[in-house]
Parts: sequence; C-alpha cells; structure tokens
Amino acid sequence: MAENSTIEWTDHTFNPFIGCTKVGPGCDNCYAEHLMDKRMHKVVWGPHGERVRTSAANWRKPLAWNARHESFFAEHGRRQRVFCASLADVFDNAVSVQWRYDLLRLIMDTPNLDWLLLTKRIGNAEPMLEQSMRALTHGREGWRDNYLPNVWLGATIVNQAEADRDIPKLVEIPARVRFLSMEPLLGPVDIAKWLEPWTCSDCAYHGSENDSGACMCADCGIEAQYDESIGSARCAQCSKDDGTSDDVGDTCPKCASVRGWGRDYGFKFDSEKKLLDWIIVGGESGLGARPMHPDWARSLRDQCAAAGVPLLFKQWGEYLPWTHFNVAKIDDPPEQTRFGTMEWQDDHWEHVGYPTWADSADGVIDDLQCMGRVGKKAAGRLLDGVQHDGFPV
Repeated sequence: MAENSTIEWTDHTFNPFIGCTKVGPGCDNCYAEHLMDKRMHKVVWGPHGERVRTSAANWRKPLAWNARHESFFAEHGRRQRVFCASLADVFDNAVSVQWRYDLLRLIMDTPNLDWLLLTKRIGNAEPMLEQSMRALTHGREGWRDNYLPNVWLGATIVNQAEADRDIPKLVEIPARVRFLSMEPLLGPVDIAKWLEPWTCSDCAYHGSENDSGACMCADCGIEAQYDESIGSARCAQCSKDDGTSDDVGDTCPKCASVRGWGRDYGFKFDSEKKLLDWIIVGGESGLGARPMHPDWARSLRDQCAAAGVPLLFKQWGEYLPWTHFNVAKIDDPPEQTRFGTMEWQDDHWEHVGYPTWADSADGVIDDLQCMGRVGKKAAGRLLDGVQHDGFPV
C-alpha cells in the first residue's frame, strides 16, 4: 500500500488505511473501489463498509523515504512528494480519529517529505487538522497556530458546482501549497476569481476581473467610453481616463464602487492568504470513463496562464479528441474509425458508434466535438501538442 508511484505529479503513494464512500459525481467510476472491493475484496466500500488500517511495515516506509532525502535532492534538485491516501480519504468521517493523529505524527516525523493531502471532503479538513494538531501538542497549538510546512492541501473539483462550493473552503485553510485536482473533469469550470483575485475595499466583495461592472467615472457618475487615441476609457464630461486617474475604472459588481475595486495583490501574495498555487487537470480512465471536452481543458490552461499559476495536464483519459489523433500518432483506418466515438451535443455526450471519416466532411458529425475511445496510454497527455508539467515552486 506504499510504493514509488507512476502518477505524474507525485513520487510515492502512501495509504495509511483503505476504504471510502462515494460523495460526488467524480466518484461514480471510482478506481479504488473497483480495485480494493470488486476485484481484490480487501475492503467493503460505502457508508456501511469498513476502513482498514495498513500494516506497521507499510507505515515505516515514509521514514525510509525521508532518510533518503539528501540523495534524492542531489539527483533531482527538489524534495520528494508523497500522495497520501489514494485508496481512501484522510478526512473521511468514518476514519478512526486515532489513525488521523498517527498520520499527522508521521508527517511531523518526516519533515523532508512534502505530503499531498487530497480530499473530496474539504469541509472536514480544517476541523480535523485542528483536532489532530491540538491532540499532538496537548492542547498548546492548533492547525492555524502552527500548520505543518510540509503539507500540501488539495481538493478534488470536477464541475462548477463543486468549485463554487469547495474552493472557498480550501482557500480559508492555512497551507504552504493549496491545489486542485480537476480529475475527472466533467464540465467547464471557471476558477479565475481564485487564481487572480480582485477585492472591493468598500464592500469587501471578492471576485475576479471578469466580474467587473461597467467602466465609470466616480466623480461624474457616467460611463466612460473607450478612446482609441489614448488607448483607455475616458469620461466625456471631465476628460479623466482610467489610464491616469483612479476616479475612472471598472466598478465593483456588488456595490458599483470605482475607487474600491481592484486587483488585490496583498490577498494573493501574503503567505497566510494565498489562494490557489497549483492546478492538476485530467480526463477519466477505466471502466465507464466519461470524455473530457478539449475546450474545458483549454479554458483551465488559459486561466492558469493568465494568472501565472502552474498547470499539470495529467492525462486525456480513455478518450482523445479526433483533432488530436495525428499528434498522438493514432493508427486508425482511413475510411472508418475503429474506436467507439462520443460526440458533444449541446450539453451532453452522445455515443455515435464508429463513424466514417467522411461523416465529418458532410456535416453528419462535428469532428471538433468528437472523442474516440483509444485508451489512456494511447491518448497520452499532450494538450494541443504541448505537455504541461507545471509544479509550484
């Protein structure tokens, strides 16, 4: 249950215990349930199932990794990353409180390892971390008093509803690195307000530049119009412009303030108030896998690039866009595809069988919206021909 990992964003996986319960659409085709429950019968999944602690020998493995810090750093120029609980959830209510205490103690005893705690229950994370820290310090300190610098805290986000619900919870928890695992990505997600935050000093509204209201003149109360000759918006009444005056600018979407609404550098770069440091994006693999529309991944790539936040594109999953077949060197007959194909139709995926390539030419299907089930390995991890391997510094 502990191993050197093939997961692109970690060096090791460590499972202190096994077992979980599905809590959202991203869990529908859970690989851990399929492996541990359905195939190996190691544990019963679900709310009435058990949580099984792994062996003492397994718990000693991180200590050995920690001891190899100097040689690893000399070879790779960085610290080792440990993905904790790939077959469980650290913040599952059904997990023994004592086991979580023991895990936090192990993390404290391995300061040369960066522990990636990824959860689908981010609402549980802070109270459980607080409880564990106070137990280990005999009540002297909580998580907010002295959070562990080798913990990276992440939330799984698969759609906009989860982003709106869970990212605000994540960004309120102190952590050296906060990250999102957006795998399997099941829809378009706008995370700009948590990547490049704007705040209104008048009403404290928090959002992004994309939320901004009309460009107004605060003194004259009229909308400023873009003036091509100066390259900025100018007030027709007083001639002030948003390039040289704080009195003209975009407005807060909540209170319509001009002077209070702006890019909040302090909120992003203060060490206690960083928002999101890293984004992982990937499609679904395995039985029952659902396609990831390329535009969903492109949007997140572009949002991260605009905000200077590192992105790791982990995988396409089982399905690859038709438009990427040549780049991925997919061997397919020239007349008719041999791969089961899904087409995006308005707001859902439709199985269209094994169409002929001529179908895209005569308008029967849209090749820009089609995904072929070529398999995870063949699909690879190039987005528009580029491999994205961003990591937080």
